[in-house]
Amino acid sequence: MTALTQEEIVTNTKTVVQGLEALKNEHNSILNGLESSLKAAKQEKVDSNLMEEKVGIVQKSLDMIELGLGEAQVMMALASHLQTVEAEKQKLKAQVRRLCQENAWLRDELANTQQKLQASEQMVAQLEEEKKHLEFMNSVKKYDSDSVGNSSQAEDAPVEKPKEEQPLDLGFPDDDDDQQQEVLSPTPPGQMAAAANAGYEIPARLRTLHNLVIQYASQGRYEVAVPLCKQALEDLEKTSGHDHPDVATMLNILALVYRDQNKYKEAANLLNDALAIREKTLGENHPAVAATLNNLAVLYGKRGKYKDAEPLCKRALEIREKVLGSDHPDVAKQIGRAHV
Repeated sequence: MTALTQEEIVTNTKTVVQGLEALKNEHNSILNGLESSLKAAKQEKVDSNLMEEKVGIVQKSLDMIELGLGEAQVMMALASHLQTVEAEKQKLKAQVRRLCQENAWLRDELANTQQKLQASEQMVAQLEEEKKHLEFMNSVKKYDSDSVGNSSQAEDAPVEKPKEEQPLDLGFPDDDDDQQQEVLSPTPPGQMAAAANAGYEIPARLRTLHNLVIQYASQGRYEVAVPLCKQALEDLEKTSGHDHPDVATMLNILALVYRDQNKYKEAANLLNDALAIREKTLGENHPAVAATLNNLAVLYGKRGKYKDAEPLCKRALEIREKVLGSDHPDVAKQIGRAHV
């Protein structure tokens, strides 16, 4: 027997109800006829047992029909309720589908918004870096404008000798200068540049800043030279990393500025850092390494540590002999100062 669908059950139930209604009407008419006959028989005092038995059977059948009609009505009411529940179920399913679609759309919108937020954050970070760079460049331009006012005085100053004609000053005090060792005496620009950059060419992007720092330091304007040099170091380490020759050059310049201020401990730390960077990036036998060794020797000489300065001078001499040759004038000068 195949299972009936809900619609088929409702249809069959309606048919049964119609049949039961007709059967009920028929039983009511039979019962009415039997009751009339029973009354007549009682009036005529005829045996009415058979008649009463028939009335009881018809009445019982009528009760069964009423029960069937009640059950059919319950089934139809239940079917109507099930139809309502099914309709509500379908409605809820449609709402669930719509909510799923809206959820997927919201997820896509959230992902797009997050991407836009990340792009905006990156743009903000980039703009902040550009702002810092522009502020730094403006400060450089301000210092540059200050240096322009002193350019006329520089034009009247005596021309410095070429590098190869200048003696390489190790910074050791002469016999008659012992009493003036602690006096602040700015290093001349040419000598500071030679000490910081020997054997290494300054990139064009740093040349202006490099010259400004040296100029302010040679004028004794350390309150301008030191912050300018520190800012340049910070920018270089951000763009090129700490282990870079340009960083070593700026460390050398800042160390020479500290040396002129008698801040020997800070200067020694910076020079040792610059020496490590140059040995790592340029090689242990590079002229720039010899220059840094020479600067350390000068520093130890100013502090009276001649035993510590001697091996540095000898190593700088060995590097210059290996690179320049034993007959080079700079090597001869280095030999003379190694024996001081």
